[in-house]
Amino acid sequence: MTAPSTTRPPRPAAPGTPPGADGVVLGDGTTARSRAGARWRRVRWLVVVAVVLGIGALAAILPAPTRSSTALAPDNPRGNGAMALAQVLGDQGVRVDYVRTAGAAVEAAEAGRTLLVTSDWFLTDEQMDAVAGTRADLVLLDPYLLLDRVVPGLTTGWSGGQQPGALDASCTDPDAEAAGSISATGAGVTPTGAEPPAGTTLCFPLPGSSPQAYLFSVSEVDDRRVTVVGDAGLITNDRITDAGNAALALRALGRTPDLVWYVPSADDLALDAGTGPGLGDLLPPTARALLLQALVVVLALAVWRARRLGRVVAERLPVVVRPAETTRGRARLYRTSRSYGHAAAALRAGTAARLARRLGVPASAGAPEVVAAVARAGRRDETDVRDLLYGPPPTSDAGLEHLARRLDQLESEVHPT
Repeated sequence: MTAPSTTRPPRPAAPGTPPGADGVVLGDGTTARSRAGARWRRVRWLVVVAVVLGIGALAAILPAPTRSSTALAPDNPRGNGAMALAQVLGDQGVRVDYVRTAGAAVEAAEAGRTLLVTSDWFLTDEQMDAVAGTRADLVLLDPYLLLDRVVPGLTTGWSGGQQPGALDASCTDPDAEAAGSISATGAGVTPTGAEPPAGTTLCFPLPGSSPQAYLFSVSEVDDRRVTVVGDAGLITNDRITDAGNAALALRALGRTPDLVWYVPSADDLALDAGTGPGLGDLLPPTARALLLQALVVVLALAVWRARRLGRVVAERLPVVVRPAETTRGRARLYRTSRSYGHAAAALRAGTAARLARRLGVPASAGAPEVVAAVARAGRRDETDVRDLLYGPPPTSDAGLEHLARRLDQLESEVHPT
């Protein structure tokens, strides 16, 4: 039996039909479908990782949702949000600038604008001083610590746990008179002295409060208007349409063409006027997600490359194995695993390569050229040569032995010596 050669044979191609297409069996016992399946099994995990990373990157670059669930936020359509009030203000020509940090609020609160502060629970002393020092008109909702810094002489009152319900204006402020009566509950403001500070008007007294608390106050401080609403829930979507709540809120927030809507957040950093923006402020919103995706890719590459044992190092073999022993060992493996297709492919590859080299057929030639040259040299029919070199693999030991004899006979006919 002729020793198998490791030289790859020219690619088989039957007339009019690509090799391995439509289930045609190739010389090594495989088909185009089985080869494609093997390739897919090798790369499917890489494809899965690429798809997951692609979905993550796509989600990172997509614009953020235009609605939220933050309480009193102008983009929150839920009951605790204030989206209805913000939309009506926008329809009336008021530009609403929604911010979540004290730095952004202070920067946007210029003279001739209105700054709405929905809460002061998360503000530090530095942030409250910065907000109180702006030149914009202020509208404070249920303030607790910020009120005394803006309007000295007023403090936060309490309704004594009662539900005040409808409250009448009982003052001469135009905004309060336009509302007439409101439906509100909760805290109010109380003068610290016998009389309210100069330039301050108190409206909507809370019944049962002692000392007397008022839900609404307007003060003229340093040439700007400071409006205090003791019930933040008055502007929510659930209660904005009750009584005169909408009229009071629209007039208080719509006095200027620009409204800065500040909803403090728990993760807001303290304002430091002496330093510029940090690296996180200069990066786009999607930078963190993209950096996380890049980190995952780097870790995947590190794990993939770490599986290698290192570069190949030349080493002297302790035992020299003859080529014949290698051939016999490979043949025994084929026989043990009953790999008739692979054994036949090795025999056919060696025979086709040697015949092509002896007949002067170039290495780039296809199977039809090799078959034609061998048929002319051996004076055989081309169909017989094609079936012999590129036919279906044998399925038994006897078939493999018969194929080896026929290949040896063909090679002796083409080149007797």
